[in-house]
Amino acid sequence: METKFTIISKLSANNPEMVFSQLMHHFNRENLLSWYHSLKGKVAVGIDGTTKEKYGENLDENLEVLLEKLKTMSYVPGPARQTLIPKEGRGGGTRPLGIGNFEDKIVQKGVQQILEAIYEPLFWDSSYGFRPKLGCHDALRALRKHLYSNSVRMVIDLDLSNYFGTIDHELLMEELSKKIRDKRFLRYIRRMLKAGILSDGELTVSDEGVPQGSVCSPILANIYAHYALDEWVNRMVKDHCEGNVEIFRYADDAVICCEKAKDADSIRRTLPKRLAKYKLKLNEDKTKIIKFNRFERENSRPFDFLGFTLYLGLTKNGIVIPKVKSSSKKLRIKLTKVNLWCKENRSDYPLLELWKTFCRKLQGHVQYYGVSFNYKAVQCFIFKAVRIFFKWINRRSQKKSMNFEQFTLFLLKFPPPKSKICHELF
Repeated sequence: METKFTIISKLSANNPEMVFSQLMHHFNRENLLSWYHSLKGKVAVGIDGTTKEKYGENLDENLEVLLEKLKTMSYVPGPARQTLIPKEGRGGGTRPLGIGNFEDKIVQKGVQQILEAIYEPLFWDSSYGFRPKLGCHDALRALRKHLYSNSVRMVIDLDLSNYFGTIDHELLMEELSKKIRDKRFLRYIRRMLKAGILSDGELTVSDEGVPQGSVCSPILANIYAHYALDEWVNRMVKDHCEGNVEIFRYADDAVICCEKAKDADSIRRTLPKRLAKYKLKLNEDKTKIIKFNRFERENSRPFDFLGFTLYLGLTKNGIVIPKVKSSSKKLRIKLTKVNLWCKENRSDYPLLELWKTFCRKLQGHVQYYGVSFNYKAVQCFIFKAVRIFFKWINRRSQKKSMNFEQFTLFLLKFPPPKSKICHELF
């Protein structure tokens, strides 16, 4: 199976204009079985309540029925179950996630793998989100390297308003049809987009948006952003600018680095018009042009990207270089979450079990924020989080669990994770 998709990738890479007209034959029993095994078992279930374990009880029969439905064009995806997760930040609010039925996830996994094989060779190197072997730290490393090695004077901090929820279905299908001519494959993608969202017993079907939480939503969103933004910047904008221009995008989070101030102004004026062609909108309040000039450090300002703040600092020799630290906004949010978690869980588990779970969460923070230049910020977060834990374990009952001296001994025996650099940026 891997060989078949590797061949598709090679064909797409060697001939970017190539059109694929036969794709549905990849939905065979062998591939369906592989896609089934690749899906996680312990995740939220869709409206039919079917888990991976339950679906696997009659796996052969279920896959045969699914395959027959796919062959006869009788397969119709079910609506996704909407669940709301709280947004980070002071504004509060929630972000909707669409949880599909398990069988739909198998088909979505197939769609994802086929689309990745076709489009992965076509994506620009400046795109990092939801791509194989690429992640947040790769985007951060590339951005920091560009700021260090190139003459950058202005940075456009770009914020798209409700990106996943405003992707236009017709425009997306129009872009897909340029590379894919298999009508049955395209029809199944359209059915997925039109399956709708079930919330509080009410079914909502829209002409826009891909549900976050869907297996194939990330690749569809990446394809849309590739044509709406990446292609425009790399093929058109750069040719009309006097200085060097480079974009760094992770899903819908993007920054554009400009050598010339007037190029930045021109791009900022043109951006809304370009995005409007794809029925996307800028968040005008959050999209800003920021002066970031190594040769004018006093007049430069920091900016945030992927939970980090990039700023101009000094080396031991007094040389100005771009550095990275945890975003103060993100740190406040995360400490608030730590406080809430400790408060809600302090009485539900024995102390040692609670501490081990808490340390696993701290380790996740270290693993993400442990980058070059950020050692002290991670250390500070661990210190504050441990103090919060100490505060709440002493409110498990009217009697204190332990005093500070006892807690210090506890930490010596069961130490929290240490701050360390997990990702080198240079």
